[in-house]
Amino acid sequence: MSDLLVVEDLVKHFPVKGERTVIHAVNGVSFAQKRGETLGIVGESGCGKSTLARLVLRLIEPSAGAVRFDGDDLRALSAKELRQKRREMQIVFQDPFASLDPRMKVRDIVAEPLAIHGIGTARSRKDEVARLLDIVGLPPDAAERYPHEFSGGQRQRIGIARAIALKPKLIVADEPVSALDVSIQAQVLNLLVDLRSQLNLTYMIISHDLAVIRYISDRIAVMYLGEIVETAAADRIYEEPAHPYTQALISAIPEPDPARKRQRTVLGGDPPSPEQPPAGCPFHPRCPKAMAECSVARPAETNIGTADDPHLVRCHLYGEGAGAPS
Repeated sequence: MSDLLVVEDLVKHFPVKGERTVIHAVNGVSFAQKRGETLGIVGESGCGKSTLARLVLRLIEPSAGAVRFDGDDLRALSAKELRQKRREMQIVFQDPFASLDPRMKVRDIVAEPLAIHGIGTARSRKDEVARLLDIVGLPPDAAERYPHEFSGGQRQRIGIARAIALKPKLIVADEPVSALDVSIQAQVLNLLVDLRSQLNLTYMIISHDLAVIRYISDRIAVMYLGEIVETAAADRIYEEPAHPYTQALISAIPEPDPARKRQRTVLGGDPPSPEQPPAGCPFHPRCPKAMAECSVARPAETNIGTADDPHLVRCHLYGEGAGAPS
């Protein structure tokens, strides 16, 4: 299966107004995503997940690095070429109310991408809106109503209908269920799973919720302070976490069975400021297994899995020259 998305050494720095410092939002992120795969991006708030999502879609311009989508370098495309390419890349936002224009009826919201790209006639777009609403589980009369007349879960279904209107290859979902009640979260996640098989979609799912990420993802990338520190198949991340930060995240997942006890790894201190990230491994100030070299050298990416089932980790505990914790 070929790669649909390839990200190479992606960097994004935001200048701080009135100061000479910058915010290091994304620092040298690289990964590849295969067609039809669901990649979950997980990490604490402020780690750069949402910035990475917008960089992938070129909604914001990177400071350095490359994003290749279906063989095309997005940074090399002209405005006209990028607009055409965006038919194949869509986003579902976190807030299902703020992302919908309250002055527009649902029929116009869902049909807007089709109108912008000049697809079909007014009549055919109306029929397509009805079809899309049916696909996401909304009744036909929903087209004549306004966003405020729907629940949060229904509004997110409208956002999903809009996202699939152009038959995209990739959908980036940025915290798609975090604003919804738990019971509604499951319904929306199941809808996304069903649409993936029906429409042959590729998903990038951004979330801080480890349960959500495990349910929907084939592969998971763990971010910390603008860097991806571990990437592996979803089950392996949960059953055999390698990076100390991933181990701490997994240990924090609530255990539904009160008879079972999970050993918690409690991290000391707060995440470092992205304005002044630490030298070496960004996690070393909080890492319970930190060694002397962790504060000096940035760890290289090491595959502790196999060529067919890679498990990539950035940590001095692995790879050549790996030492014991001090």
